[in-house]
Amino acid sequence: MHLPLSLRRRWSCARRQYSVLSVFAGLFCFFLFSATTYAHGVAEGDKGYIQEITGVNILPFIYLGAKHMFTGYDHILFLLGVIFFLYKLKDIGVYVSLFAIGHSSTMLLGVYFGTNISGYLIDAIIGLSVVYKALDNIGAFQRWFGVQPNTKAATLIFGLFHGFGLATKIQEYELSRDGLIPNMLAFNVGVEIGQLLALATILIVMGYWRRTDSFLRHAYTANVIMMIAGFMLIGYQLTGYFVS
Repeated sequence: MHLPLSLRRRWSCARRQYSVLSVFAGLFCFFLFSATTYAHGVAEGDKGYIQEITGVNILPFIYLGAKHMFTGYDHILFLLGVIFFLYKLKDIGVYVSLFAIGHSSTMLLGVYFGTNISGYLIDAIIGLSVVYKALDNIGAFQRWFGVQPNTKAATLIFGLFHGFGLATKIQEYELSRDGLIPNMLAFNVGVEIGQLLALATILIVMGYWRRTDSFLRHAYTANVIMMIAGFMLIGYQLTGYFVS
């Protein structure tokens, strides 16, 4: 039996909408799992290995940098918010470069000078960056205050805080000062590799979604979900700060 064309189209549309919502529901569940399992911590295996080695170790630090960025749910959520409504590769390149400049500079400086900033507070600010970008995407600042923040400046500034977040995590490894600079440069290369891998994954999913009719209908909901995730990250980190 063949279904009427109109019914098949409605079912096809419903499946696409369900697919989109499933992606963001999965993202939300992944955030919840990550926040309770991996937040503000370093894998014990990685930590033990790094503590035992000295001197220049380029490949291990490239691997660690890529792993941290690609599995860093907070960085990925912010990156998703940044490129959410960017369609041109040139614009994506500009914003991602600003983010990279920001987090690279403070990560390297933070580790080299041994900045002693609470990782919980930095991660709470990173959660705030996710909230900010979600609100910006739904036009909240224009509706509430009649102004539009400079999105490029905000991406750079929040990138600086993301870099401090990376620096606090790196210092948990209790790194040897022997070979510190080349190792940190290698870690930064890995971070950029991980960021490109995460960006490519996001762009593939977004490219598929943008071709469907459901994108504009669910874009607002998706950003609200991101905002909720950002608030949860803020709450989780502030709780950790006050009880630790």
